[in-house]
Amino acid sequence: MERVLGIGGYFLRAADPAALGAWYRDRLGLDADEHGLWRQEAGPTVFATFESGTDYFGSRSQQVMLNFRVRDLDAMFAQLRAGGAEVAEETQDMAGVGRFGWVTDPEGNRIELWQPA
Repeated sequence: MERVLGIGGYFLRAADPAALGAWYRDRLGLDADEHGLWRQEAGPTVFATFESGTDYFGSRSQQVMLNFRVRDLDAMFAQLRAGGAEVAEETQDMAGVGRFGWVTDPEGNRIELWQPA
């Protein structure tokens, strides 16, 4: 059986694509080139399905949620707050998995940040 090799892309609709791309670059350090190509660090990726009624993604109209691995969740939160981003106050710790927190981008998409254990 053929298998996928990894995530090849993640695409977002935006009222202002250039501004949203700049937000991801300036707030999260996502340094994609002019074609959107981003060379990320090697590491685990989780592919999980959730019940349709979950509130985990924030708004029920949001069908998917992007999760980024980070080295230091607290430092990332401080950087995001300093830049005026909407950062959730709560975090979640999962033994053996790591810490999770959330930020909302300017288009209203809830994003999960994960500091692996």
